[in-house]
Amino acid sequence: MTELVHSRPDLAVARGRMAGTVAVVMTMGALHDGHRALMRSARAEADHVLVTIFVNPLQFGPNEDFDRYPRTLESDLEACRAEGVDLVFAPDRAEMYPDGSPLVSVAAGPLGEILEGASRPGHFDGVLTVVCKLFLLTRADLAFFGEKDYQQLTLIKRMVRDLELPVDVRGVPTVREPDGLALSSRNRYLTRDQRHAALALSRALREGGARADADSALAVASKVLSGTGTDGAGITVDYLALTDPALGPAPGTGPARLLVAARVGATRLIDNVPLVLEEAS
Repeated sequence: MTELVHSRPDLAVARGRMAGTVAVVMTMGALHDGHRALMRSARAEADHVLVTIFVNPLQFGPNEDFDRYPRTLESDLEACRAEGVDLVFAPDRAEMYPDGSPLVSVAAGPLGEILEGASRPGHFDGVLTVVCKLFLLTRADLAFFGEKDYQQLTLIKRMVRDLELPVDVRGVPTVREPDGLALSSRNRYLTRDQRHAALALSRALREGGARADADSALAVASKVLSGTGTDGAGITVDYLALTDPALGPAPGTGPARLLVAARVGATRLIDNVPLVLEEAS
């Protein structure tokens, strides 16, 4: 049976009853199959699974969608029960930040100022602050995050390393719709035509990621996003970038990451794929 708690004292009591390894899956709710994949990965690795549901105000900018971000606790609980989650912690804003916005927070540093961070200043400071708080509150041994939010995953791993936090962070591959669109809670904002247009993101990554050299990968992906044919209709690209796995400069050869962010109508979507670069012939 899945237990639901809303307060930090109740979380501490429920967590104290868990013997063995505990895995946490942190979410903002509006759960979909991507979140459920995280829960299944956690269940396979740990004795107990704890899910957090909290729409974190610190990671939303002044013109972003905090107020309209979907809150679907009842259906979220149904998903957690179906996946065998032991405990759900769903605090409100006052429970997480009883003194208002924290005076002391986690700074993401230079890695938080590129890509998503360049478009959303302060976003990753808010992400890392709440993730750090939830690591301390849940006392989890393992934590599972999706690779769709690749920069977020990279920063969380770096925070854990730099601050010596006692948790093992695992990445889980992006879950996609049958047509290739990466699952996201924001997909529900798309109209039918916008959803069709959004397929250009995954197509650009798929075609670019199939290339073996950096220039070709970027050129092919850019061509898809530029509106060749009708694929790019209604899409405003924020960035298309090729990096190493740690989000540094793209290597000449070896593992790399191709990342994209774009607005489809008013909805901002992100996606990425891994690839391996080879010597240009």
